[in-house]
Parts: sequence; C-alpha cells; structure tokens
Amino acid sequence: MSPDLDQLVAAAGAAFAAVSQPAALENEKARFLGKSGAITERLKALGKLPPDEKREQGARINAAKEAIERLLAERRQALAEAQLAERLSAESIDVTLPGRKRSAGGVHPVTRSWIRIEEIFRSIGFDVADGPEIENDWFNFTALNSPENHPARSMQDTFYVDAPDAGGKPLLLRTHTSPMQVRYARMHTPPIKVIALGRTYRVDSDATHSPMFQQVEGLWIDENVSFADLKAVYTDFLRSFFETDDLVVRFRPSYFPFTEPSAEIDMMFTSGPGKGQWLEISGSGQVHPNVVRNFGLDPERYIGFAFGSGIERLSMLRYGIDDLRIFFEGDLRFLRQFN
Repeated sequence: MSPDLDQLVAAAGAAFAAVSQPAALENEKARFLGKSGAITERLKALGKLPPDEKREQGARINAAKEAIERLLAERRQALAEAQLAERLSAESIDVTLPGRKRSAGGVHPVTRSWIRIEEIFRSIGFDVADGPEIENDWFNFTALNSPENHPARSMQDTFYVDAPDAGGKPLLLRTHTSPMQVRYARMHTPPIKVIALGRTYRVDSDATHSPMFQQVEGLWIDENVSFADLKAVYTDFLRSFFETDDLVVRFRPSYFPFTEPSAEIDMMFTSGPGKGQWLEISGSGQVHPNVVRNFGLDPERYIGFAFGSGIERLSMLRYGIDDLRIFFEGDLRFLRQFN
C-alpha cells in the first residue's frame, strides 16, 4: 500500500473514531467509500493507467478499501454495543429487590355475619338448610298461603324467569328463603328446627335495599311451641349476635300471609352510638295453619313460629354502616377493615 493510501486509511480510522452516532458514521463512510468518496475516485482513475500499473495500483487501492471497511465495521459494532449498554442501563431491573407478595384475602363482612348466625342457631339445636334460588310459584307463594290474586303477592316485586315450571307457570328468582322451610318440612318429621340462609331477589334498590340480598329464615314446629318461644329465641339470638345485653326487643303487630298472628321485630340499643333509636330488624309470627297443612302436617296437632331477617341489615347494625350498597362495591379500602 502506497504512503498516500496509508494516510487515507489512517484518516478514515480517525474520522470513524471521532463520531458517536450511527448516522454520523454513515456520513463519514460516504467520504471514503461513497459514489464520490476518496476510494471510489481512485478506482475510477485506474482506467487511465497502463495495464501493468493498473493491476498493481488496483491491488493497492482494494487493500486500502478493505482496511477502511474493516475499520468501519469495527466502529459500527462499537457504537451498537455502546447503544445497547446505554439502553440496558436505563431499563435495568434491580433483581436484588424482594418480590411482590400476593396479599392474603379475607372474609367479607356479610359472610362473617352469615357464619356467626349459623354458629348461634346451631348451638341451640337448629339445623341449617339450603335450597334452590330459582323457584316455582307453588313453593314461593302458594304453599306460603299466597294463592293467585292474593294481595300479598303485590308486596314483593318479583324477577321472573323466561321458563315455565311443571304446571306451566313461569319460574322465578325466590323473593325470600321461606320456600326452603316448606321443602325442609316436607322431608322431615317434627320436631322441626331449621334456619335457611341464602340469596334472595326483589326489584328494589336504595341505600337500605338491594335487588339481591342475603336472608336468614327460621322455623320451629312441634306440638307445643308458642309465641313466647319465638320471643325468647330471637331476643337471645340478637344479644348473642351483637355481643351485648344492652338492647331491648319489641314485637309490633303486623301482617304476613304465612303467619297468624304476625309481628315486626324491632330492637333498640340502650347504650352506645345507636342508643334510644328503634330499628326494624325482622318479620315473624306463628305459622299459619294453611302453611302447616302445606308442610304435610296437621295444624290441630302441630304449631310453631317463623321469622325472616336480612343478613345485610344485621351486618349494617353490627358494623355501624349506613349504606347497604357499599357491601357490593368491592372497595378493598372498605373490606380490609374487617380482616
């Protein structure tokens, strides 16, 4: 390689080394290897030389070209590695940090109340029953002394299912868990002591009502079960559920088609934030003779009581919550308070 070609290769190496961006490197490449570059101009000039000198000079120029191309490739590789190192540094992950643990779940406050209710009634000899949420008309209404056109049916706004039962009447989402009392009583012999818990559905929605809500219904049927037993059982349940004796209970005359006589149950705390305020907590009454017959029992021999309470309502009072809808919003800030 001639001295001028050596100088050209050195100049290319210095020019390549001076740039720090790939685009600038390509500009420098054009100075030496482009269509008008120094190497290309020398190759074009070979045509004017004699054959022997042309071969000799051509070999020297090609050697210089290869040297420049090697320098160019080396600088490209160096710039690519520098860019990769910079990117890895910017996007680096500190693998020494501890992993993010999955937080433990907890029991929903309404489920806590459900479990507590079961424990209390099991402790005094009640069985726990569960049944279908899609019911037929007979179990949900007729068996409970609400025949067709009975005004009591208008007390409950019902979700109907677009499918008929065996009698041709539309199926429905149960409006209470009372149908399970009928099902259970028809499968067992007295004495019958049972609670039925589960989801129920009514067309209703506000701060104290939900289209879907949990309910607990209780039933005690035997040969000598009085209204006094209802008062004792339910009052003891409330004191156990709220873990206080500082409450009073009253039974207020009311109307339900499946009980006679019927009563609304109210309670009032005698101490604490809710002191002095009566709160409606449940419906109850002596089981109507027609319902006892639909149990498959003789109402002249068997008698008993029933009650129904909303589990969300009990939970609202237990935890001091004034809006039922918050139970269904799934807000972890609210739910974590109970776990």
